[in-house]
Amino acid sequence: MAEGEVRAESVGTVVVAGAANLAIAVAKLIAGVVSGSAAMLSEAAHSVADTTTEVLLYLALRRGARPADVRHPFGYGKESYVWAFLAALFTFVAGAGFAITHGVTTILVHQHSGNYLISYVVLAVSFVIESVSLARVVHQVRGESRRWRTSPRRFLRLTADTTVKAVFLEDSAALIGLLIAGVGLGLSEWTGDELWDGLASILIGLLLLVVATVLARSNISLLVGRAVPERLHHEIERELAGLPTVDRIDTLLTMQLGPDDILVAAKVDFRDEATGADIETAADEAERRLTDRYPEIGYVFLDPTRSLPGTAGRRARRTQKLPGPVTDARIIPDRPDPTAAARPGQEPPDLEADGRS
Repeated sequence: MAEGEVRAESVGTVVVAGAANLAIAVAKLIAGVVSGSAAMLSEAAHSVADTTTEVLLYLALRRGARPADVRHPFGYGKESYVWAFLAALFTFVAGAGFAITHGVTTILVHQHSGNYLISYVVLAVSFVIESVSLARVVHQVRGESRRWRTSPRRFLRLTADTTVKAVFLEDSAALIGLLIAGVGLGLSEWTGDELWDGLASILIGLLLLVVATVLARSNISLLVGRAVPERLHHEIERELAGLPTVDRIDTLLTMQLGPDDILVAAKVDFRDEATGADIETAADEAERRLTDRYPEIGYVFLDPTRSLPGTAGRRARRTQKLPGPVTDARIIPDRPDPTAAARPGQEPPDLEADGRS
């Protein structure tokens, strides 16, 4: 599946989820006002928060997909994480805050709920609509996990496409929230005590807090500059190490620049007999291999480096515990040899500052 198709599918998923949440929010609000149920009003706030979140996620997809320009040579991919982070904050403040506050108020005041029937009908219809929305995002998750040859659970945990992750978590939380609201209403009607309705509202708020926290942490990690998953890191290393003129990969760094954009930078020890032309050919081959296998890789930078004493046969140095458009591989001139003797009147090079401890 091409990057454009993946992005289009993500946009479709967000639009479907947003339309579903808007319709459900209106129905829940009417039912909550008629019945006076705290759980139903909390569910209405939940759906309003989800609808606003979908709008922000749509902005994230559109603005993050803008092409690179002079001022932003690596593109705008990270902007998508800014909007996704704002969406998580809105869920945290608006949805969870209202649900918990209203639940506590209901427990203290014990306001009697009115018509229960309309609440049950709205909950049932909402469950069906949310299930349809969740089924769409699950289909996308399964397709993406097959493309990356991993499990759906691992894909959701490690994916850089936080819009898909957000829709999945929100729809899942919505279904759980509907069940909680239904149980709370049923117990309140059966016992005549509004305590259960208030407790259901508080639980819905806590559920939203969990979802908002997970999404916020994921987006912060990507904004800071998260590496690719460790398995992908190893596969990129193997592709580079398999080049004919490459003796060893000294350091390999990766970064997620956006949902569909990965940067790869490596310090490469080429064979001693390799000429400048051989190195240029290897750079072109590295780009071809990596982009053919992983279209998300848009930037490849190779830094030829000399072998250090005692490094013969050593594996690539690890600087990442958990590894994740110019489109041509760049050859960056090597730094001066830190093992060389300093000229008179000069201090020896700082090995630690040079990154070669």
